[in-house]
Amino acid sequence: MELMGQITSDRSLLVLAVEEEAQYLDTSLPVLLTGMGKVNAATALAATLARGPLPSDVVNLGTAGALRPGWTGTHVIGTVMQHDLDSAILRALTGKTYGAPLTVGDPGGPTLATGDSFIDDETARARLAACASMVDMEGYALAAAAHRAGVSLSIIKHVSDDAGEGAAATWRESAEQCARALAEWAAQNIRTYS
Repeated sequence: MELMGQITSDRSLLVLAVEEEAQYLDTSLPVLLTGMGKVNAATALAATLARGPLPSDVVNLGTAGALRPGWTGTHVIGTVMQHDLDSAILRALTGKTYGAPLTVGDPGGPTLATGDSFIDDETARARLAACASMVDMEGYALAAAAHRAGVSLSIIKHVSDDAGEGAAATWRESAEQCARALAEWAAQNIRTYS
């Protein structure tokens, strides 16, 4: 976890997993790098928000794998879900719902599936494509932490690869181009960005 800049109540907090995604951000806004995966993301953001002060909002910028053919570009996510938490079994065991999908950002935006596995096989891709358009490793955890803290969160994802065979190599090759696209989106859409 690395926090660059100072959080204030009148500015957004930008949250990204790794430096490769943040390398072209040119901002006076604070940037939190959480590390990859749900645990790193949730604990980094929760600890940062608990220390205070709270930002005006949280904006998660990052890369995502496309689960469906033709998905490219930058997207404002509408719903985020966990794909590696068996909510149905937990509900059957306890009568409570854990890990329900969360609405974030654009209500008409695509669904993002979050899990701690990098999707790089066609079977997993096809299974997830039935319920989501893209997949990442941090979005749901960040949304859950922000919701618990009472802070508004938007998730912005740029498609880095087709989640399937060869996705890891494609991510490495496209990380720089994705970082440029995310920085451009931020410059055009986030208040107080300079």
